[in-house]
Amino acid sequence: MNGKSLLLSPYQLGNITLNNRIVISPMCQYTATDGLAEDWHLVHLGSRAVGGAGLIIQEATAVVPEGRITYGDLGIWKDEHIAPLKRIVDFVHRQGSKIGIQLAHAGRKASCEKPWDGGGQIVAEHPNGWITKGPSPIAFGQGEIAPQELTLSEIKECINSFKAAAKRALEAGYDLIELHAAHGYLLHQFYSPLSNKRTDQYGGSFENRIRFTLEAARAIQEVWGKERAFIVRISATDWTEGGWSIEDSVKLATELKALGIHLIDTSTGGNVLAEIPAKPNYQVPFAAQIRKQADIPTGAVGLINTPQQAEAILQNGEADLILIARESLRNPYFPLYAAHILEGESIEKWPNQYERAYPTHGEWK
Repeated sequence: MNGKSLLLSPYQLGNITLNNRIVISPMCQYTATDGLAEDWHLVHLGSRAVGGAGLIIQEATAVVPEGRITYGDLGIWKDEHIAPLKRIVDFVHRQGSKIGIQLAHAGRKASCEKPWDGGGQIVAEHPNGWITKGPSPIAFGQGEIAPQELTLSEIKECINSFKAAAKRALEAGYDLIELHAAHGYLLHQFYSPLSNKRTDQYGGSFENRIRFTLEAARAIQEVWGKERAFIVRISATDWTEGGWSIEDSVKLATELKALGIHLIDTSTGGNVLAEIPAKPNYQVPFAAQIRKQADIPTGAVGLINTPQQAEAILQNGEADLILIARESLRNPYFPLYAAHILEGESIEKWPNQYERAYPTHGEWK
């Protein structure tokens, strides 16, 4: 294409300006010890900054130890986590990118083995396991142990943990917070009727089921502020009859917009086992519907693998940002590649150390 592409144009998100609309989606690395970031995380996230992404969102980072998916997850439940995270933040900033942190609690999907070791649930008695918590004592998978139902006081403690995590994220220097309310983790478990059978103020009606998500968001804002970039990832559908729906998502997005949330990162599924028609752009219509009906910016994610595909989504007005995950693992320099494909040149965007590898003769196709 000729001229400036939308994908490579700046974007204002809250109080920050992104150099482009390419966002590295949070991707768990399962490589932390006691929640502490290691060299792997620095190199993994730093490579994507060198690659030119406008925004990099760090993997699901647990606000409490029992909120980790696996014992290898990153954490931000204690002050000792701040220094190694700040090292990553500072490096990303030196490359000209912005960086966000995804604050998370896995709920009933916690206490699992690392994926390459099977990924199954670990019993609490195991050295690497713990008791899981959820909205209701309903197990995620067949044969798994049901979580303990969170009491009202435990819900309050959890909300305070999100608030404390946001304070540490501020100290570490992050540009953005993403509240993880998708993929069947704790907040999604609360808002989906398939996993929430409570009869108190956190269960039953739609308003009650979204209460935890809204209260967690407000608690974060108390220390993060309303001007700083703050987004929420939701699953727009459970892909199951009687479950959470796109219509519910539009209503939730409207409530989040009223709180001052700047963008809805629109994913799907993860709360129950379901048939998901995964193919390129399969989640984009959900981002488009939320964007139009809730009148809030959205991010599109899911099997977006080419610059042309990403550009078309933006040109069609279906989303405001493009989040890539697997393609970023295959090509950490996807944004530089996109600049070459969409604008014909990107020499000035390459780091000096890599400039000699720039494809001056069109060999990048």
